Amino acid sequence: MNNINEEILRTHHHGNMKVLRHHVYEYQKGIRHLVLHTSSVNFEKEIVKLLEKKNVDYFIQRFSDQKINVFFGDRKCISVLKRIGQKNLSEFTDEEDFMLGIMLGYDTLKQCERYLKRKNTNLAAEAVA
Repeated sequence: MNNINEEILRTHHHGNMKVLRHHVYEYQKGIRHLVLHTSSVNFEKEIVKLLEKKNVDYFIQRFSDQKINVFFGDRKCISVLKRIGQKNLSEFTDEEDFMLGIMLGYDTLKQCERYLKRKNTNLAAEAVA
């Protein structure tokens, strides 16, 4: 049974690092200015090692005992995230959520729709309270 768990972990690790390397490639080719990579805390040291080896700025947010969000990319984008602070993505204001989506290169119109939906939902909740 232990061999099965080790094999699953090894396979997950390989896939996770493959996706991370692809994200780094896209950043280095200028396709993205900022990347969000979600991973297991078990891979944090290896992720940091790779990003530092590639001389890529990064910011890590731990959002549970088992998961981390790794933001990496342009130094200015990372500086903005650090100023927003170490808070869960679910705690972002509507404006911070919108800004992050745009920075990550998400579709602008869909981000506008998301912002308006969130804003209307939050305004409705405030009116009830």
